[in-house]
Amino acid sequence: MMTAEQLMAAHKANLETLFGLTSKAFEGVEKLVELNLTATKAALSDSANSTQASLSVKDAQELMSLQASLFQPLAEKSAAYSRHLYEISTGTTSEFAKAIEAQTAGAQKQFSSMLESTLANAPAGSESAVAVMKNAVSAASTAFETVQQAVKQATEMAESNFNAMNKQAAAAVKTPAKKR
Repeated sequence: MMTAEQLMAAHKANLETLFGLTSKAFEGVEKLVELNLTATKAALSDSANSTQASLSVKDAQELMSLQASLFQPLAEKSAAYSRHLYEISTGTTSEFAKAIEAQTAGAQKQFSSMLESTLANAPAGSESAVAVMKNAVSAASTAFETVQQAVKQATEMAESNFNAMNKQAAAAVKTPAKKR
């Protein structure tokens, strides 16, 4: 059984974690809003410049050339936007994962401590039941750690794939521009 002090300490720790995660979530939203405002301002400015340039075009050939010259910067800006969006997302997700991992580790430790205390006071003759319980807890802990490791590896692989795709997209955008 947990004492009143232990319950209060656990409640306080949970509230601190909640407020910390809420703060991290708002930081992520702030970064996202800032990114979108910057992108919107740049898009408006680019649109105004493109409109001005298209109004000064004298023939269809010049218009086609103008449109072609606008494509590469647009693609590069889109790739940069995607990169920043991904960085904000992974940064915020990483902060959440760290907090959840810490909370989980603390809960596992507390559960193990309570279980050990309970099993230490088990009645005589229940050794086999105690052994089964310890094995079950050990197996569950191992399974949880395996899942955590698999999630980390999948996240790293997804990040690696995203970075590779981003490099390929940037190279594809630059290649046609060089051929012209």
